[in-house]
Amino acid sequence: MLITLTLNGKAVTADIAPDMLLLDFLRSRGCVSVKRGCGTANCGLCTVLMDGRPILSCSTLAARAAGHHIQTLEGLQAEAEDFAAFVADQGAEQCGFCNPGFVMNTIALLRENPHPTDDEIRSYLAGNLCRCSGYEGQLRGIRAYLDRKEEG
Repeated sequence: MLITLTLNGKAVTADIAPDMLLLDFLRSRGCVSVKRGCGTANCGLCTVLMDGRPILSCSTLAARAAGHHIQTLEGLQAEAEDFAAFVADQGAEQCGFCNPGFVMNTIALLRENPHPTDDEIRSYLAGNLCRCSGYEGQLRGIRAYLDRKEEG
């Protein structure tokens, strides 16, 4: 089946199998930040933005993305770069495996709510699995990033 979508700002047309997952489609296009984790839509490692909203690409058919704008971390480097440094400063990226999902969801959160409370941050990021940390480092990193943005 032929699909057309916008991937990280560029039009893409591809012939895909009807049962191809968006995760596999994106990885075949070089988007290696999109990772396969649990395979059950519970870990957040495969998070991408579809029309600006976070979705789990491991449970979304590529055909469903036809006509939509898909963004991966590869397409959001400028937006993610500053934030990721704050997370790293807090020691929250021990192995780094979960970082793309956390960064994608944090970008979506901050676009939706530029001034979240700690509870709102925890709630928004609840679907991201991190096996190395207790999530407090990520929260401290997000909070430090927001504080710095507000200071100018």
